[in-house]
Amino acid sequence: MKKVFLGLFMLVLLLAACTGGGEEEKKKEETKEKDAPKEATLYDAIKKDGILHVGTEGTYAPFTFHNEEDVLTGYDVEVIKEVAKRLDLEVKFMETQWDSMFAGLNSERFHLIANQVGINEERKENYDFSEPYTYSNAVLVVPKDSEGITSFEDLKGKKAAQSLTSNYGKIAEENGAELVGVEGLAQAVELMKQGRAEATVNDKLAVLDYIKQQGEDDIQIVAETDDVTEMGFAFNKGNEELVDAVSEQLKAMKEDGTLEKISQEWFGEDVSRK
Repeated sequence: MKKVFLGLFMLVLLLAACTGGGEEEKKKEETKEKDAPKEATLYDAIKKDGILHVGTEGTYAPFTFHNEEDVLTGYDVEVIKEVAKRLDLEVKFMETQWDSMFAGLNSERFHLIANQVGINEERKENYDFSEPYTYSNAVLVVPKDSEGITSFEDLKGKKAAQSLTSNYGKIAEENGAELVGVEGLAQAVELMKQGRAEATVNDKLAVLDYIKQQGEDDIQIVAETDDVTEMGFAFNKGNEELVDAVSEQLKAMKEDGTLEKISQEWFGEDVSRK
């Protein structure tokens, strides 16, 4: 009987030793995981390099275009430059046609798009967006002497000059228009002058700026949507740290009045709030 009790006692000791060792090993693994270096993110790489690569058109006044000195400027350009400055980063702009813009982001040619990208549910399925920095709506534009188109419904069967992958092209298409591909508003207006297109749907702010710069002889606004579109910087998914860093600076710029100041310089009003 003593031998049996002794055997059981030794078995209990052995099991306790094994359990204790297991818990100790588990603690070691937890400590090891805790102390392991965090995997570097895209934002870590950007901070190390010191350069933020930004995709933009450079042909979409007043948001992103070249001035008379051939210097890239515009509302979007100045906003992202201020964000980068606050993040202690330089900006390298990668000028790209709009219809190739998201392909460039997908292939990681640049870290984000700064080009009045409308935030919608379809895009949010594939990309992440910053805090909105512009609010606007879509307008329907026709030649000055046009009489046949006075509403979006009148686009049915008509030719609309549009960037094929833009929100505005989608609006035109949903209203039955046949799309004629262009690179921007200026080319759309030129096609209407030539009679190769009968209308275009575009951003209200861009159209008002065009009329301000070029006069009212060529085009007119005949209708506009009620829905306000939010614009933000677009990012590839999986880069939350970078998105949050940019959004944090945009929020700060709203709070301290910097974003309103930039907005007033370009539009004479604050377009950074609803």
